[in-house]
Amino acid sequence: MTERQNERGFVTIEYVLAVAFSMLALVVIANFIVFQYGRGVVRAAVDQGVRAGSRAAAPATACEQAARQVVADLLGGKSGSMGRTVSITCSQVGGRLDATADGQFKAWLPPVPDWSFHSSASAVVEQFP
Repeated sequence: MTERQNERGFVTIEYVLAVAFSMLALVVIANFIVFQYGRGVVRAAVDQGVRAGSRAAAPATACEQAARQVVADLLGGKSGSMGRTVSITCSQVGGRLDATADGQFKAWLPPVPDWSFHSSASAVVEQFP
């Protein structure tokens, strides 16, 4: 028996561990990308909400409807796991319309922490003659 035949199988353990750690890193990076996408959607939702509400007769109602529609379209709204965790409120204070969104995105793996966030936007309400 040659020395080479006695060494068969030693690379397999290292290879399996390297692939496992690579896959774990890939999942963590993908989870971070999804968090960033969700944050961008929520930011776009509050921006769209105040934009739509500033031109409406009932600014706060129109703001919430527009913002919730963006979340529903891009995060699945009440049926998607990310959309369920987002709450949006709009309020009119004088001539200004404020929209705020709060939520928490759940991590895919236990060592990765959940991500809580807050986003807000404001716009001047247009006055109708």
